[in-house]
Amino acid sequence: MSTTEVGTRAAIRGTGRPPVAAPTRWLGADMGIAPVAVLLGIVGSLFTVIGSWIPAFWGDEAASIMSAERPLATIWRELGRVDAVHGAYYVFLHFWIDAFGASELSVRLPSSIAVGVAVAGTVVLADRLFTPVAAAGRIAVMAGAVMIMLPRVGYMGAEGRSYAIGTAVAVWLTIFFVTLLRHRITGLLPWLAFAMLFAVSIYVFLYLVLLAVVYGIAVVVARPGRAIISRWLGAIAVGVMLAAPVIVYALSERGQISFLAHRNSVTFSQMFVIQWFGNPWFAIACWALILVAVVTLLRSRSRTVVLLVGWLALPMGILIFGNIFIAPMYSIRYLSFTTPAVSILVAVGVSTVFSRGVAAGWIRVAAVVALFGLALPTNVFERTQFAKDGGSDLRQAAQVIGAQARRGDAVVFDETTRPSRKPRLALRLYPQYFTGLSDVTLQTPYTERSGIWDSVRPIVEIAPSLRRISTVWDIELTTPASVSTPVNVGALEHLGYTISRQIPVHRTIVYEFTRETT
Repeated sequence: MSTTEVGTRAAIRGTGRPPVAAPTRWLGADMGIAPVAVLLGIVGSLFTVIGSWIPAFWGDEAASIMSAERPLATIWRELGRVDAVHGAYYVFLHFWIDAFGASELSVRLPSSIAVGVAVAGTVVLADRLFTPVAAAGRIAVMAGAVMIMLPRVGYMGAEGRSYAIGTAVAVWLTIFFVTLLRHRITGLLPWLAFAMLFAVSIYVFLYLVLLAVVYGIAVVVARPGRAIISRWLGAIAVGVMLAAPVIVYALSERGQISFLAHRNSVTFSQMFVIQWFGNPWFAIACWALILVAVVTLLRSRSRTVVLLVGWLALPMGILIFGNIFIAPMYSIRYLSFTTPAVSILVAVGVSTVFSRGVAAGWIRVAAVVALFGLALPTNVFERTQFAKDGGSDLRQAAQVIGAQARRGDAVVFDETTRPSRKPRLALRLYPQYFTGLSDVTLQTPYTERSGIWDSVRPIVEIAPSLRRISTVWDIELTTPASVSTPVNVGALEHLGYTISRQIPVHRTIVYEFTRETT
């Protein structure tokens, strides 16, 4: 057996019992791994931010932006009725947009930065888990590289939602937990700090509460003694109590994700391909490496396997079980915070499979490059114009209106689809293209409501408002389930308008209606 293979297996065996590390490693990183973690974190942010401005905004990002652009006082009113689980992010984004604007690049930049923080944390955590053997360093570096290339990470890093920030919080919370557990720290203040960070994580993203289950199993397997178990139980209890307001509001607002019940049931492809890997070939390679990692860790009686596999599998299993038997609660984006565990397990698999021979180091580099090549098509697609939500073209539809419509024209929108796909969102996300146009069906702007969206009236109720308007623009969503004649088209034709032009965009069609005015 080669020295590199000995190092790999020794690193894995070294995690079988929790060693007491030197004081310089109390936070999980010494000056050896810290610069590497920072460097990979910067690379992760840069890799994620490149092209993040290309895809058009989509419905969930519209919810973020419209909520954040409200006056601060009305944000609280909204959160009392809907979206309390995203409240912390909306308040943050309110001040961010005030400072930097609401372009695609600006709104998505915090997520790209958060990816860098998550990548750095993944490196530190991997090094911490597999220290003190030299192989820990290479596993940590590969884990960071895998984290950067995961399509799920690329997606959340170019989206105006809280998932990337939640992932960053999750990985550093886990570093804190591992440190407390491995060093057998029983002091009150460190565990109180952990409780507060745990509570913060729940405010950032509610489903991070599931980490308590993962940590609980890790504590049981580690058998650290009554003092540590008592501190852990107390910290979790305090964290949940501190986060009680958002948990209570989330339970009262659970109906807002009832739309998940109307979607197709959870599929194999969602769970094992799209969830983290984006395409089948990359998924097959990564799952093979994860299997190798799990077998190796189990054979070496490593307790690390409990934390990593638990982090990967338990949240997904709980959400899928709940989705089937309790209420709709599963979405592939909700499990973005498990990507650090996926990355570390893939890295362990690479380190184990390619551990022999004098050229083992170069072979591992080649393996990581090959993985990058398998992931690249999905990562590239995620930076195309219509990459969001199966083809969101809100910006492109708005640009058509901006180029073709004239001041004084009216604009109406398809209101028959689900809120996150309503073409009306183009008006709120790209208002510069609608300057001078009359939004004739608007009843109550969202800023004056406690809900997220505008309140509108059907065309038949606003016919008098159209009496002196000769041109009306109608933006309609086209789907396989679309009716042959959209509601707005029929209503406008009934009022004497005729279709002058149809301009296909991507998944929307822009209609120009004209008539002689009275």
